[in-house]
Amino acid sequence: MKIICVGRNYKKHAEELNNEIPKEPVLFIKSDNSILQKRNPFFIPEFSNDVHFEVELIVKINKSGKHISEKFAHRYYDEIGLGIDFTARDLQNELKKKGLPWEKSKSFDGSCVVGKFINKDELGDLKNITFSLHKNEVRVQEGNSGHMLCDIDALIAYISKYFTLKIGDLIFTGTPEGVGKVENGDQLKGYIQDDLCFKVNIK
Repeated sequence: MKIICVGRNYKKHAEELNNEIPKEPVLFIKSDNSILQKRNPFFIPEFSNDVHFEVELIVKINKSGKHISEKFAHRYYDEIGLGIDFTARDLQNELKKKGLPWEKSKSFDGSCVVGKFINKDELGDLKNITFSLHKNEVRVQEGNSGHMLCDIDALIAYISKYFTLKIGDLIFTGTPEGVGKVENGDQLKGYIQDDLCFKVNIK
């Protein structure tokens, strides 16, 4: 099972981190050990003083495919969920300055929250899915799939040019603006529409 993540897929998020708007999707991989086990807290790692939350819609792949045409991409997923791509921002910035890969800042143990999945037929227009993240009951991020630079079907087509997609693979589709630091004692809750998809305590 692969976790394929899309960076800078929301214009305002790219701008808030002073990144260029990409001409094509920015891809990176999280390892399976990055998945935070259900009901476990997220422990801030000792190697970072600036871990950020990034809430994202997730697509779960339901059959294998390679070089998938965008017009057929909808056949490769039935469910959409919500998760967090925890990022050690200080470490990521250090690595980026040196032109090095991001894995240490993105794929460390427990850095990936995978919440509840919802059948896509229940969500209506997949280009108008609202989602949000609340920290200590205050909404800190709010997004809409319609604001993606590259929508779900286009992402599947693009990703499958490089990686064979297999059953159970997850695609994290990017985060909207509003990312921020987590502190010991915080509680994060993620929602698709008004449906609670996950709750995570920070230690």
